[in-house]
Amino acid sequence: MACEEIRELIDGYEDRELDLVSSLSVERHMQVCDDCLQAHQNLQALRSLMHDESLYFRPSSALRKHIRSSLRDEVKVERRLPVASWGWLAAAASVALVAIATLTIVQRPKGPSAEDLIAQEVVSNHVRSLMEPHHAVDVPSSDQHTVKPWFNGKLDFSPPVENPADQEFPLVGGRLDYLGGRSVAALVYQRHQHYINLFVWPSNDAPEMAEKSARRQGYNLIHWDQSGMEYWAISDLNEAELRQFAEIIQNRLHVRSETADWPSHNSA
Repeated sequence: MACEEIRELIDGYEDRELDLVSSLSVERHMQVCDDCLQAHQNLQALRSLMHDESLYFRPSSALRKHIRSSLRDEVKVERRLPVASWGWLAAAASVALVAIATLTIVQRPKGPSAEDLIAQEVVSNHVRSLMEPHHAVDVPSSDQHTVKPWFNGKLDFSPPVENPADQEFPLVGGRLDYLGGRSVAALVYQRHQHYINLFVWPSNDAPEMAEKSARRQGYNLIHWDQSGMEYWAISDLNEAELRQFAEIIQNRLHVRSETADWPSHNSA
């Protein structure tokens, strides 16, 4: 089946609405098509985020008490008013319902941001690399001068590659990966028995973003922009050690950038 046909079936596959033959066709296709597999994983990530309780408004106890009190007061007034006042009560109740609905909509948090969706993809790709050892690295090497040129012709940018082995974060290798709708570089490092994936791709034209950290599904993530590149580091390392790794990479990139910009002078 072609990718277009598979994309139309992915929703039904995720909802278990397909027959056995169609389900098997989708599964076989995703085993050999990274783009359709990524589309399925994006759908899973989105649905996982939509189950986050923070996306749903839950009224405070004070608001619930206020509504109950208002309803009790209206019942008391209703018992005292003549039948002719029913029209006024209906109008007042309609206004109250509109006000409550408006308050709920205004206070309801927005859906997941683009950064949240990328973070979920980062987690999914990291987990997949751990579950599929043969996919962890496409170029296994601790030599940055072997890993960096390996990406030539495979990406539309040249990712910076550092090897802080002297600080106990040795380079293991690199691979091609797919994030946010584009191909990216994934650099793999190791700290004792823990693996670190560092995803790299060109950032947009916005000003450099300060470092941000997060924790998703038991993994620590650190995200920053530097020298025209966007970086996402993820590992099951504790936050302090992953932050140490990020700072080492940032410092080395800074030194490399300053060295590249330093003017050369020819001797007379």
